[in-house]
Amino acid sequence: MPKSFNQKLKILYLMKAFMEQTDEQHPMTVKDLIRFLENYGITAERKTVYDDIETLRVFGMDILNRREKPAGFYLASREFELSELKLLVDAVQSSKFITQKKSFQLIQKLEGQASMHEARSLQRQVFVSGVKTVNESIYYNIDEIHNAISENHQISFQYYEWNVAKEMILRRDGKRYHISPWGLIWKDENYYLIGFDEDDGVVKHFRVDKMLRVNKEKERRNGEEIFSHFDMANFAARTFGMFGGEEKAVSLEFKNSFIGVVIDHFGKDVMIHKKDEDHFTAGVHINVSNQFFGWLAGLGPGARIVSPESVRSDYINFLKKSLENYNDC
Repeated sequence: MPKSFNQKLKILYLMKAFMEQTDEQHPMTVKDLIRFLENYGITAERKTVYDDIETLRVFGMDILNRREKPAGFYLASREFELSELKLLVDAVQSSKFITQKKSFQLIQKLEGQASMHEARSLQRQVFVSGVKTVNESIYYNIDEIHNAISENHQISFQYYEWNVAKEMILRRDGKRYHISPWGLIWKDENYYLIGFDEDDGVVKHFRVDKMLRVNKEKERRNGEEIFSHFDMANFAARTFGMFGGEEKAVSLEFKNSFIGVVIDHFGKDVMIHKKDEDHFTAGVHINVSNQFFGWLAGLGPGARIVSPESVRSDYINFLKKSLENYNDC
């Protein structure tokens, strides 16, 4: 490469040095910067390096001169603070709907937003509660869904489940679902599509990581009247494990120690009333399902259904049937 062309690139390589090599604990002296440029076949004098640093400051880079040891120039602020990058890395690593391969690629890109020294602290071990998805196309699924929503189009896709041989089996023998997509919900560590099923004429939800070969269709979306007043946050709160069920107004009673559990699930706007010194009641709208009963059973004797009687009876039957598995004990 001609020497004159290298000189034109000098300020860009200086920018690269500040972004990749420096932070408050790892500044570079002018001598260090000159040596860095030499690695790219660029010669520089001290005065021109000082001038280039000032040009980069005018451009908007927050370059400071550290006087105490270790002394030198460093990039003081970036697009993301280190604490923000750590939070993003943890979120990527712990997200079950992102494959291991994609997690690694994303984290590498996030590391590029820090100096190489700070990047080492981003190589963290976050343990995932569960197993990451194996569906490598989820990135493209999400992108296609967002495009369809913004452009007001339907989508079609195939949907799979696992069999006992640990094989991916297409539901409905591979027949494609046709859905008008209206939103995405991150619930129970998974991504869900909420939309209007064009074949059945009802609102449904689907795990995005179980969707295959998502296509944006030419047909316009349906269901606008339903979703104009559809509260997705409320839908997620009342749906346990994202399993459907008939929506009912249910009165629940809890020990006071479970107030945090109730607020965590239903939010601070949940209606609660004091029953006595040790208990409170909560009125909630719930999609009654076995998953809801399982959640309630997990709270043990500290929680019970007050009304309606039909839900109480269904819950008792759920518990009795569960106990039948242990009749031989």
